[in-house]
Amino acid sequence: MAAVSSLTSPLTSNTPRLHLKRYYSPRASLQQQQQHSNSVSLGRRQLISQTAATSLLLPPLTFLLGKPAKAAEDSLSDWERVYLPIDPGVVLLDIAFVPDELNHGFVLGTRQTLLETKDGGGTWVPRSIPSAEDEDFNYRFNSISFKGKEGWIVGKPAILLYTSNAGESWERIPLSSQLPGDMVYIKATGEKSAEMVTDEGAIYVTSNRGYNWRAAVQETVSATLNRTVSSGISGASYYTGTFNTVNRSPDGRYVAVSSRGNFYLTWEPGQPYWQPHNRAVARRIQNMGWRADGGLWLLVRGGGLYLSRGTGLSEDFEEVPVQSRGFGILDVGYRSQEEAWAAGGSGILLRTTNGGKTWTRDKAADNIAANLYSVK
Repeated sequence: MAAVSSLTSPLTSNTPRLHLKRYYSPRASLQQQQQHSNSVSLGRRQLISQTAATSLLLPPLTFLLGKPAKAAEDSLSDWERVYLPIDPGVVLLDIAFVPDELNHGFVLGTRQTLLETKDGGGTWVPRSIPSAEDEDFNYRFNSISFKGKEGWIVGKPAILLYTSNAGESWERIPLSSQLPGDMVYIKATGEKSAEMVTDEGAIYVTSNRGYNWRAAVQETVSATLNRTVSSGISGASYYTGTFNTVNRSPDGRYVAVSSRGNFYLTWEPGQPYWQPHNRAVARRIQNMGWRADGGLWLLVRGGGLYLSRGTGLSEDFEEVPVQSRGFGILDVGYRSQEEAWAAGGSGILLRTTNGGKTWTRDKAADNIAANLYSVK
């Protein structure tokens, strides 16, 4: 799925940096997925769940969804506007739909905000979670993920919620207050199983509904950098202890950008600690993530889109020309090996249909005075 949102503070995917106030998703022609099959019509939910881009911008609070396209080449600049029932001060942080119920989804954010839709995003209603309202904390819900009918939510201060019935009810799972960093991302990985990440690089996995967690990384990022600072990683001595962005590939690999954007780190299952890398370009890194073919994309501050050579982990990047009108690109999201969306400042929305070699500007958000920060 591709979704575009507005972020302005530490962690993309997934992080407290998101400021989302308007939502877009482009219309696109989609093939029926066999796993969801029986004759599901091509509606708004399919457009989102099967990776049509969704964009979130600054005020006023609105939500825009793409309409079904008549043909693939006719899929740009067709957006439907939907208003969200939230206060102006709320910052929305993540969105997820239930795989087994194509029209059923949730949006979450600050001030314990949780909205639910059962019509593919056409209308949204507020949901409350009693177990999160028993204390004086005003929780920020950072990330949500579903696998089948099982779903997970993490937030700050440390809170973990679990559902086994597609969000009809949510159970609070106890967590230690001594976790290193704030929980910013969670991924449902299987039955009663999930993977959780903090902004200090801790990765935990569970296979029993979150009652026990196993550390997948043996040391903090700060400890790793203390060992490797003499090995030539530029900017490691200035590391402030948290990531600026972190993104996960479908096969469980991670790439994270340091808080200053002067280097990046990668991790894959089985490695004892994060691997730091010098940035491949002169300008500081804005964001990084994984392409559908397993390669990396890289965005630099001030504008600039780079793709790694080959399909595996590589430090060799090549710049790709884009029509950003001088504004920076802030995030990229792939829906297939050929098609991807990029979002950026002043409503920049770009699409590629050849794996990123060339990009076409979608003018749908050109007249909106806001930035597009995240593509999910």
